[in-house]
Amino acid sequence: MPSLLTVLPLAIVMVAGPQILSAIFLATSEGWEKNSAALVAGVLLTVTFFVTVTYVLVRLLFDAASASNQTPTRQWLDGAILLLLVVAGVHKYLTRKTSAPPKWMGKLEEATPKMSFRLGLLLLGLFPTDIITNVAVGSSVARDGDPWWYCLPFVLLTALFMALPALFVVLLGKRAAVILPKVRDWMNANSWIVSEVVIVFFCVMELKNLLGA
Repeated sequence: MPSLLTVLPLAIVMVAGPQILSAIFLATSEGWEKNSAALVAGVLLTVTFFVTVTYVLVRLLFDAASASNQTPTRQWLDGAILLLLVVAGVHKYLTRKTSAPPKWMGKLEEATPKMSFRLGLLLLGLFPTDIITNVAVGSSVARDGDPWWYCLPFVLLTALFMALPALFVVLLGKRAAVILPKVRDWMNANSWIVSEVVIVFFCVMELKNLLGA
């Protein structure tokens, strides 16, 4: 359970940036209900895939190490996870001044459910920081010997964050059209700071694991 609670904050890193901005754009688009649902479906699929593949590979690695009586696997993995998180933190920092949303976001006002689903797959499956975060989560859960389903709360929380703009529209109605643009602007300017805080926290936890191994 401690490993589960540790990886959950990384869901924030997954959505901070163009990911949550896209969800906000879709929540204010025509046909937002279907578009937002399709986006979340794509997110669930891609995050589950990457986390599961990583989990399985790491478990196989540990099983092979146990069979051959090799012991340094856990230390090696702790070091690898820590290195990946440092790379993710550096990437977030170097791209922090990219304040203008990507040009392709302008097309989201005319998005279709098919396009939204594909966007959910690609946004959280191709961005370097998201790939690294998925690998870190799957590796961490597998390293601690926890069952695969421990990855699911992370997957579901990531999907929930991506669904929040649509939920705001459901709860606030027309007021969401006023609030969401303000949230979008704030996230566009400050999401990298939130991500860095979470990454640093996880790096500290991994460093403790590495030094205590």
